[in-house]
Amino acid sequence: MTQQVPSTEPELAGVRNFRDVGGLPTEDGRRVRYGVLFRSGHLAHATEQDASLLTSLGLHTIFDFRNAADQKLEGPDVELPGVRNVNLPLTDPAHGAEFWTMVRDGETDQLREILGDGKAANRMITSYRQIIKERTAEHSQVLHSIAEDSVPVLMHCAAGKDRAGLSIAVTLLALGVEREAILADYLKSNAKHRRYKVRRTSSSASAYSPEVMELLSPLFGARAEYLTAAFETIEDKWGSVEAYLEQGLGITPEIRERLRERLLD
Repeated sequence: MTQQVPSTEPELAGVRNFRDVGGLPTEDGRRVRYGVLFRSGHLAHATEQDASLLTSLGLHTIFDFRNAADQKLEGPDVELPGVRNVNLPLTDPAHGAEFWTMVRDGETDQLREILGDGKAANRMITSYRQIIKERTAEHSQVLHSIAEDSVPVLMHCAAGKDRAGLSIAVTLLALGVEREAILADYLKSNAKHRRYKVRRTSSSASAYSPEVMELLSPLFGARAEYLTAAFETIEDKWGSVEAYLEQGLGITPEIRERLRERLLD
């Protein structure tokens, strides 16, 4: 029996951006059930108390969308008893390695060149579009697993914003959740206590100057234009959400109904 958890967000000392996605409304008047669908940043730094709280949720499966480079940087997730951990990278481990080295180590003029004049936001939009178009097998696996038995489920990446954000959005689309509600949940990742902490190699004041932080901001924020680009990509490539789910992800009406039975009140 799934444990019901309160809608208020619990305090986790070592896990950023954790929340229950319960309560979101569907287009036909139902709501996502509390205690079955969670999202967060990585669990590598979870404290004993964090692990105890996460264990109390009765999780069946944790989907970790980080790649090898992410895991090398932050470390593996803590192990939770009785929980199945599925690592399903949504980006190539080598993709952008030099770029992220520049983000951590680059001087202001270098960052200005690679991130300024809208380049950072454009990079994020391109990434969102690519994940939707190129990672259909992974998103199909997630939805099929949930329909079969993987509930309660927690999805996370590094910050719990982009790869987890897209995967949660795809799941919510399959449930028929209102588009505005999906976007509102996605934008919650901008709350100060949820945001991924920007790490730079240097601890000097110049490494975190207002200009540097402004240049980096599009990479570490959740922006409506990013998720909107993902939705537009679905429409452009498949014509509709229904066609994307059925043709792109192999999610039949029967599987969608099973998902709704598992995740909706």
